[in-house]
Amino acid sequence: MSFGQGGPQSQWDPWKPQSQQPWNSGGGQSPDWAALAEASEARNKRRRLLLVGGGALATVAIGAAVAVAVVSAGGDDQANNPASLPSADIPSGSPSAPSFAPTSAPPPLDPKDFISSAKKDKAPLSPDTLFPGTQLTMAGTLYKKGPTADTRNCASATGGTLPKALTGNGCTRLIRATYSKDGIAVTVGVAVFDTEAQAAKARSQTNKRSFVKSLSGGGVKPFCESGFCRTTGNSYGRYAYFTNAGFTNGKDVTPQDTAVFKAGNDLAQFTIDQIHRRGQVQASAAADQ
Repeated sequence: MSFGQGGPQSQWDPWKPQSQQPWNSGGGQSPDWAALAEASEARNKRRRLLLVGGGALATVAIGAAVAVAVVSAGGDDQANNPASLPSADIPSGSPSAPSFAPTSAPPPLDPKDFISSAKKDKAPLSPDTLFPGTQLTMAGTLYKKGPTADTRNCASATGGTLPKALTGNGCTRLIRATYSKDGIAVTVGVAVFDTEAQAAKARSQTNKRSFVKSLSGGGVKPFCESGFCRTTGNSYGRYAYFTNAGFTNGKDVTPQDTAVFKAGNDLAQFTIDQIHRRGQVQASAAADQ
């Protein structure tokens, strides 16, 4: 295609600015409108391609920026603040939290273990520790405390068949106390052995003719020195304990004298409670160590 006559042949370059086109350098020459239309279409097509490419680059850049923001959001500050993290529902098929077998504290120490052997039973022992205070109330009945005694010769403070049962099984000590109420008196005797087996054997060798000698004085008249009185005997741990209950006026006790029976039972119960409490105190002290 020629843009003029008598001169070198020049072609219009669609990629050059308008000022550099051949038809703009001479005068009186008219442009080739078909070529201009083709060049315009080529420029528009190139612009569209550039825009499409630029959009792709922008999308990549935005995606990178979002990725950076997400990474930054997972920094140390967020890790230390779980409440700020997005929540999500746990799928129903997810495994549940592991369960653990319940733990339990060791069983408490048995108080009887501490009163079943002289090797463990080390708490102070005397008439005042077994029979403290000046009176006691059992089952609603008030009993006044009278005289007490403590002897290493168990046979000297007992009678009937009891001296043989005590000494034959190694009795080391006999502690007594008397309580009274309304003309009724009870003497309690606690025989001490080194082991539970000795105390139990001594108790098994007693009978209705086994008794501790009554202890009078301190406002309590002599009782149970003759006639019939009600006696009991039992053992707990390394201790065997006995009661001798009767009237201070010397009257014989019969099965109908329920007040005498009650007094003997009350004092027997108080005695075993005191022995058990002795074990409790020592068990508690050992548990705290």
